[in-house]
Amino acid sequence: MTQGPSGDGVVIIGAGMGGLGAAIDLAGKGVPVTVVEKASTPGGKMRTLEVGGQHIDAGPTVMTLRSAFDDLFEEAGSRFEDHVGLVTAERLARHAWDDHDTFDLMADPEASVEEVNRFFGGKQARLFAKFLKDGSKLYDALTTNFLLQPQTNPIGLTTRMLMNNPGGALTLRPFSTLWSALGDYFPDARLRQLFGRYATYCGASPWSAPATLMMIAELEQRGVWYVKGGMSRLAHGMAGFASQLGADIRYDAPVDEILIEGGTAKGVRLQSGETIRARAVLSAADPDALRSGLLGDDARKGLKPAKMQRSLSALVWTATGKPTGFELDRHNVVFSPDYRAEFDALFTDNRIPDDPTIYICAQDRGAGSTRDGAERFLILINAPADGDTHTYTAEETDPWLDLTLNRLRASGLNLDLDAATATGPDGFARLCPGSSGAIYGRALHGWQSAFQRPGARTQIPGLYLAGGGTHPGPGVPTSMISGRTAARSILADLALTPRSRPAGIAGSTQTPSATTDATASS
Repeated sequence: MTQGPSGDGVVIIGAGMGGLGAAIDLAGKGVPVTVVEKASTPGGKMRTLEVGGQHIDAGPTVMTLRSAFDDLFEEAGSRFEDHVGLVTAERLARHAWDDHDTFDLMADPEASVEEVNRFFGGKQARLFAKFLKDGSKLYDALTTNFLLQPQTNPIGLTTRMLMNNPGGALTLRPFSTLWSALGDYFPDARLRQLFGRYATYCGASPWSAPATLMMIAELEQRGVWYVKGGMSRLAHGMAGFASQLGADIRYDAPVDEILIEGGTAKGVRLQSGETIRARAVLSAADPDALRSGLLGDDARKGLKPAKMQRSLSALVWTATGKPTGFELDRHNVVFSPDYRAEFDALFTDNRIPDDPTIYICAQDRGAGSTRDGAERFLILINAPADGDTHTYTAEETDPWLDLTLNRLRASGLNLDLDAATATGPDGFARLCPGSSGAIYGRALHGWQSAFQRPGARTQIPGLYLAGGGTHPGPGVPTSMISGRTAARSILADLALTPRSRPAGIAGSTQTPSATTDATASS
């Protein structure tokens, strides 16, 4: 079977954020698009599980950088809010240690400064205000010059910084680790722990991740949102809009191999035996699926071997039950008493730490939420990415759940669970083939790591990449941005001729051919 009348379009592997972002971008410009997804629903890691008769988010739990989604939908002729309902988070997270007291980080920076003053004192509050100011400078410097650019290198980034934001260049501290930089702002080790979690947002250790991750402070201050009905509604909303634009999205359609003919990608063969021809193939799967030959021996030549260490995985329980003790918010973190030992265990000893930090997403809490009966929880502890070599059976995960609940009780929170389902690194490895369960691709360790992620273009003409394992990195908005970068690269390289938008789409007129930066290395 041929995609389009003559295989003149694009086939996208994977309906996660990267694949769906590219599908909307391409289909919105009239390019024939077929998305093939091995699962029965869109979203990739953005999924729900049914536990105790309730559907629970089992992947990402919030959305940031809404403006990127607004731009995506607007350029395709619609409005984001017409497809996805959002609720603004007023409190970013509630944090606890072993003293039965809690500290809240707020969406309003002034409210956060006041909370730091209450919990840690006036001197720390003044240093925290400086941290927020410097994080804002980093955000302004890196968003346009790095995050929204194609894959770059240190010279290209430095050149853009000096041209566009010379003052911001002074805040980069490219050779400092996040943990060392945090020491300049936070004499209290608890706040270093709290903001050291920015490293775990991309599956890294704060002792190895670059200080530039301080920009996340500003990203969060600019808005955090819950998706009405659960995060999977974001994926369904994007998939529905892509279909409305003309994209053909096929579920339960795993790929057997990418077809390489004459050194160029020409389509895919599904495990069903069906062949879909195309002018270009965009793989939004984990890049290591390509490297390891899971998408065909010929396609593995598209990427060089990875030099970066795998990122973290996780042991996650989706559960229902009743909480007592300190009042939960939507997002809650109970910290390990020995943060350094936690990351030494994860990255040096390749094991789950004895006393891990615990994240609880109480999905019936927060703005716009209601609680009626048993509440829904996602409970997470970090784990090594050993899903390809280790099977996490109930005999192993049940004791970890007991330990986790005991740790929570010691910090003032009791969770009386009715039902719980565990997903370990082996489960994430099955969800994302080739990843070994690494949820965030390769770890952002060292100053060079941000430049070592693959970009949209591969070494095989016609074969492109998107998703959290590619530039600019893991996360809901960044994965989507990678799909848009890939779409622009495809349009520029192949000079695909846009068609008219389907009838009924706002602005359904002939769209001019897209243009973009032709380089992926500067």
